[in-house]
Amino acid sequence: MKRGAGIGRVVATEATPATPHEFRFRAAADEDAVGIGALVRVSGDGGRRVYAVVTDGRAYEADGETGNGKRETILWTASVLRQVPPEPLRPVPIADVYLAAPEDVAVALRMDAYSAGLPVGLYGSEASRAPVQLDPDFLVGPEAAHLNVGGVSGLATKTSAMVFLLAGAFQCFPRSKGTIAAVCFNVKGGDLCFLDQAASLSEPDGAMYRALGLEPRPFARTRYFAPFKPDGVNLNTLRSHEELRSSVQPLVWGLPEVLEYAEVLLNREDIDAKADAFIDFLGDRVIGREFADDWGGVHRVTSFADLDRLFRAIFDGLEQKGGRSDMWRTHHVATMRKVRNRLLNISVRCRGLVADDGSSNDLPFGAFEDRAVYVLDLAGTDQLAQDLVFTRVVSKLREHLERRDLGVEHVIVLVDELNKYAPADGPESYVREMLLDIAERGRYLGLVLFGAQQFRSQVHRRVVGNAATAIFGRSDLDELGTAGYQGLSPATKIKLATLPKGELMVRHPHFTQPVFVRFPRPPVLLGGEGLDRFPPAADAAFDEAVTRQLAALDRRVAAATVRDLIADRDQDDVRRALLATRRAQPDDPVSFFRARLGPRVAREGRDQVAPGVRPLSSLEDPYASQ
Repeated sequence: MKRGAGIGRVVATEATPATPHEFRFRAAADEDAVGIGALVRVSGDGGRRVYAVVTDGRAYEADGETGNGKRETILWTASVLRQVPPEPLRPVPIADVYLAAPEDVAVALRMDAYSAGLPVGLYGSEASRAPVQLDPDFLVGPEAAHLNVGGVSGLATKTSAMVFLLAGAFQCFPRSKGTIAAVCFNVKGGDLCFLDQAASLSEPDGAMYRALGLEPRPFARTRYFAPFKPDGVNLNTLRSHEELRSSVQPLVWGLPEVLEYAEVLLNREDIDAKADAFIDFLGDRVIGREFADDWGGVHRVTSFADLDRLFRAIFDGLEQKGGRSDMWRTHHVATMRKVRNRLLNISVRCRGLVADDGSSNDLPFGAFEDRAVYVLDLAGTDQLAQDLVFTRVVSKLREHLERRDLGVEHVIVLVDELNKYAPADGPESYVREMLLDIAERGRYLGLVLFGAQQFRSQVHRRVVGNAATAIFGRSDLDELGTAGYQGLSPATKIKLATLPKGELMVRHPHFTQPVFVRFPRPPVLLGGEGLDRFPPAADAAFDEAVTRQLAALDRRVAAATVRDLIADRDQDDVRRALLATRRAQPDDPVSFFRARLGPRVAREGRDQVAPGVRPLSSLEDPYASQ
C-alpha cells in the first residue's frame, strides 16, 4: 500500500450506526497493514479528522469479481481516540479511512499537548513507526503520577520495561521541572544488580533507540547498598564479583534507626497499649539522651547493648528495693521485660542489617544526586528485614521531601512483587500502608511509585487505581477475565494473551484508549545475563573479607598487614572499626582502621565484659515462650 492511500471506508447502517466514540470500516482482506491495535484516521469534509484505534474485526465473504464470484472482506471496529476539531462533537463521518502516518500518531495520542515527553516505545511497523511518549507531568507529577506494570512472569518483561522507562526518564525529564533520582528495591535474584553495566544490543535494538531519540547507555550514577550476612563481614548481595563488590556499601542500622520503626518487627497482638506506651517512653526520654535511673546510675543509650545494660540496672534495682517491686515509673515490670526481650531480639532476628553495638551506615539522605540510582539489594534477606528496610527508607524519603532537603525534588521508588507487599486481601501491614500512602499522596511531594506484579487483580485496588500510567505485558487469560479488564474488547484481550516479548499495551491519561507499542531491551545487564558475566564470589573467611573491604578503599592494602592487625582481636571490635572506616572513606584506610581498633586488651579482661546483647533466659522472661 502506498503511503496516503486509503485502506477502507466507514460503514454505517441504521442497526450499527457510527457514533462519536466508535465506528466500523470495511477493508479488503489483503490489506495486511491493518490489525488489532492499529491507529487509523478518518478524513471528512471541511478539514475534519477523526483518529481511532482498531479494537475488533470480523471477516465475511461478499459479492465480487473473483472467479467464484465471492471475495473476502473484513469489517473492522475502531474506538475513537480524538476528533479535530473537538467541538461540536459529532458522529464519525462516512468517509475514507487511512492508516495513521507518524505525524498522525502524535495528534491521535494528544502528544502535541506537551513538548518534552518521556519515551515509552515505538508504534507501528519498521517502515512507518513513530515514537510514543508520556507526559512527565502525568508520570512524575504533579498532575498525576505513578506507573504500574503487569503481566506473566518471564514473558511480560516487567523489569525490563521499568528499567527502560527509567533510563529514558533520566535522559529526557526536563531540567526545568527539577532534579530526579530513583531508589530501587531489588527483592529477587540479580534483576537490578548491574544497572551500571552496559548491555550488548542488537542492530534492531540500536535502531529503535535512534528512532526514540535516546542513547543506549547504562546509568552513570549508581550506588549499591546491601546488609551484611550474619558473619558481619560478607555482604549479602549477588553483586560480589571481584570487579564489582567494591562498589557495594553496607546497609547497617543501630538502635536509633530501628526503634522508630520497631512496630514493623513486632506482632500487633504481641504489643498492646501498655507496651506501646513504654516503647514511646524509651524513644522520647531515653534513646540518645543522658538518662538517670532511680539508683544513682546515669546511662546514655545509643545501642542495643546500652539498652540491655539499662534494663538490667532497672531490674536489679527493683529486686533490691523494699516494698512494691513490680512497678517503675508507672510501667509494670512484666511489660518492661516483654518489651526488652522483643526489642533486643531484633538485632538477632535481623542480624547483618541491625547491629547491637550502635554501628550504622545509611543511605545519603540529604545528599541525593540528580539522575542517580540508589539500589537496595535485599534479595538475600528474609521478609522481616525487607519489610523494615522498605518502611524506614520510604518514610525517610517522605520526611526529607516534605522538608525539601533530600537533595533532589523527585524520587522514583521502584518495587517489584507488589502482589506480595500490597495484596488485595490479607491483614493490614505497615508496608502496605506505606505503599498506599505513596500511591495516594506521593505525587504532591515528588514521591513516585514504579510498581510491577504478575497479577494486577491481586494488588490492592487503591495502589493500582492511583497509577496514572499502566503498562500491560503478556497476560494470563484467567487474569484477563477479572473486573479490571472489562473495558477491553475480546480481540484486544486475545492480543494481550499472546503478546511477544518486547511488545506492551500502554494506558495513559492522554490516551483515551490503550495503545500497543514496542520497546528495545534496556541498555543495562539484567538478571541472568548479569550473573553470567559477573558470577558471584564465594563467601570469604573473616580475615580475607576484612582485607577485601579495606582493599576496596585502597588497592595497596596488604593481606598480611590486615591479618596482623586483627589477630586475637574480638570480631565485634573488628566489625565496628571496619564499618567506621568504610563510612569515613579516609585517605589512609589502614591507619584509620588501626586507630579505630584501639590498643589491644588482655583476653582475661575482655572475658569479664558481656559483649553485645545477652538475651533473657526463659526463667527471667515470662513471655519468652510466647
